[in-house]
Amino acid sequence: MDRLSEKILADKARNRDRAAMKELYSLYSGYLNAVCLRYIANPEQAKDILQDSFVKIFTSMDKFRFRGEGSLKAWMKRIVINEALKYLQRHVKKDPLADAAELKDMPDTRDDDTGIGDIPAPVIHEMIKRLPDGYRTVFNLYVFEDKSHKEIAALLGIRENSSASQLYHAKALLAKWINEYRSKTNLSH
Repeated sequence: MDRLSEKILADKARNRDRAAMKELYSLYSGYLNAVCLRYIANPEQAKDILQDSFVKIFTSMDKFRFRGEGSLKAWMKRIVINEALKYLQRHVKKDPLADAAELKDMPDTRDDDTGIGDIPAPVIHEMIKRLPDGYRTVFNLYVFEDKSHKEIAALLGIRENSSASQLYHAKALLAKWINEYRSKTNLSH
């Protein structure tokens, strides 16, 4: 069977067509799981959140408005991110600096940094997953979702300067780990 367009797939899923719902899950679950794992470090928790997200997706299909190919994927991604953020707000300690022990001996960020092109993407993803929850959340929203500190503050119920501070600390911690990785693997910078 040919792949259905997003509009047809969404329309069929809205009408509770089981085959369409199964296809929608099959097409997008891998991508949405990867999105969820950017926010939730524990794969089992991420899997639970993804399942909750699909329940919400299927029960909210009447709220989806088709705006061209890609709009269904974007809408589902937004639901997954919102569900991950809700989980973090309920289950994560409120003090984002509680893991400050990681911050000691952190290198200053440098304006002349040439990037991370010499480090494999899976290594960078693992480093991001290791960030404390608050840092990882702000980092992901800022870097991958292109949110401003004002938007992040509103989403997370924090102050804008807290968002900026968490992003700074996330970047600094990543810089420390990147430098350690380069030293360990003898990568030149």
